Amino acid sequence: MASTTSIIQSGFSCGGALSSFTAKPRRMVVVRAEAINPDIKKDEAKVVDSVLVTELSKPLTAYCRCWRSGTFPLCDGSHVKHNKETGDNVGPLLLKKQ
Repeated sequence: MASTTSIIQSGFSCGGALSSFTAKPRRMVVVRAEAINPDIKKDEAKVVDSVLVTELSKPLTAYCRCWRSGTFPLCDGSHVKHNKETGDNVGPLLLKKQ
């Protein structure tokens, strides 16, 4: 019996409408270190906007706007490193319970 790796690499026959399958390589995603915020509030050290919402389960929720968060869509603070590397000033969107 062939291993899963060799089956995927060589393809296999399965009859019916689908006669063979060959695994395709995944696309690589490249994240470039460049500013995300080209012109909004550039005179501020970090752009953080707050929105008051009446129906929230938590008193404060931070949402990512730098697209670098490992917990996306929630903010994990990745914007700090991004801002240092690029000179950008992007920060999270804060939803606050009213």
